[in-house]
Amino acid sequence: MSIRQILRANALVLATVGLLAACNKDATPPAVDFPTVTSTPTPPQYGTPFNGVPNREDAVIYQVNMRAFSQAGNFAGVLARLDSIKAVGTNVLYLMPIYPIGTDSKSVNSPYAVKDYRAVNPEFGTLADLRTLVDAAHTRGMVVMLDWVANHTSWDNAWITAHPDWYKTNPGGGIAAVSNNGTTYNDVAQLDFNNAYMRAEMISAIKSWVFTANVDGFRFDYADFQPNDFWKQTIDTLRNVKTHKLLLLAEANRSSNFASGFDYNYGFNFYGGVYNVYKNGQSATSFDALNASEYLGATGTQQVVRYITNHDVNGSDGSPVALFGGKAGAMSAFVVAALYKGVPMIYNGQETGMAANIPFPFTSVKVQWGLNPDVKRAYQQLMTARAASPALRTGTPTAYSTANVCAFTKTTGTEQAFVLANVRNSVQTFTVPAALANTTWTNALQGGTYAVGTTISLPAYGYLVLKK
Repeated sequence: MSIRQILRANALVLATVGLLAACNKDATPPAVDFPTVTSTPTPPQYGTPFNGVPNREDAVIYQVNMRAFSQAGNFAGVLARLDSIKAVGTNVLYLMPIYPIGTDSKSVNSPYAVKDYRAVNPEFGTLADLRTLVDAAHTRGMVVMLDWVANHTSWDNAWITAHPDWYKTNPGGGIAAVSNNGTTYNDVAQLDFNNAYMRAEMISAIKSWVFTANVDGFRFDYADFQPNDFWKQTIDTLRNVKTHKLLLLAEANRSSNFASGFDYNYGFNFYGGVYNVYKNGQSATSFDALNASEYLGATGTQQVVRYITNHDVNGSDGSPVALFGGKAGAMSAFVVAALYKGVPMIYNGQETGMAANIPFPFTSVKVQWGLNPDVKRAYQQLMTARAASPALRTGTPTAYSTANVCAFTKTTGTEQAFVLANVRNSVQTFTVPAALANTTWTNALQGGTYAVGTTISLPAYGYLVLKK
């Protein structure tokens, strides 16, 4: 389960206004004195901590849905395609939950109903198999991020019987199912974050994977729904592991998450913007304000992760190809998400241009590798250009968008980039602003000189990436 199941795409912007209004009051989590409690000891370090973890602003994340990724649906299937994943231009491998899941009578076979936080799901392989995958990723200069589900457990998690006081209770006095905004998820039990002992054991379990499998970070599921002081306690603990540089991603958009210490928030609203522009015909200028609103509370190099699909929206809304105007429209949307601002994330199979989606619980559809090699080449071309350009990666954007063309420059130091993406399935003519008219650039994707006059004609869903 994910926050995305609560905040639908076409209501994301409105939802965020409420969240931000509520959270600005506590933008800096207060100092909290936590009791000293006993938790499971930290295991010995497996392997050598990886010294190639990128700076957070230089990450390009690749999400792996293990069940759908390969025919076998296991670690070995991912291992076999690591070179292909890296070739797309990614350097962070994000694995959806790898832990045993609930099989009780309330189970819906969700990877997000964790039965044991300290074990590996035999569906995917063994701890040795996970370690082999992590080692292989490190050999290729890639880091590995695990998905963590802090909010709730399955009903057959050992905590249910050993520590029922670690859970919230319902009006009848029993353990409560997860409920939010009028929706109840009966397959999972709601943990109580007022319980210091639960928190200590949870944080110990998170930390254990840094040592048990030598991983390099975590994506924290549903992270807007736990107290800020829990996340600050967690992140402070993880930052004190001085042998490891860890990347920490909140699947959340609460501005106070940045003050809690996360490297990244999720770009829920940017996805909502992509949906509304490409699916519903909204003006491309709607992207511009999101660069301010999604970064409220961010300091230094803290980032927002932006995407055009992930396991939630792919299953519920459809694939980018189905939603955004075919292969060309999906590629145009990714150009905007990958280059405007933030850190891009690619969901497995996205680079193949799959029209089919991968529905929950991700067991019925497999990624169709080898489809549309032209789409994969376009991804490689785009991400190669991004990696080679400080301006495209982290430059300060200036908006020049119109209703039908998302256009912006990005500047860092002496380098400047100019990006245009036609968001419509028809030829569009863009009137070049006076400040950029009659200038000479390099085509960042195809090489060669590109002379910008007073207008630029873009084919249906066409895009242009220039630099100088």
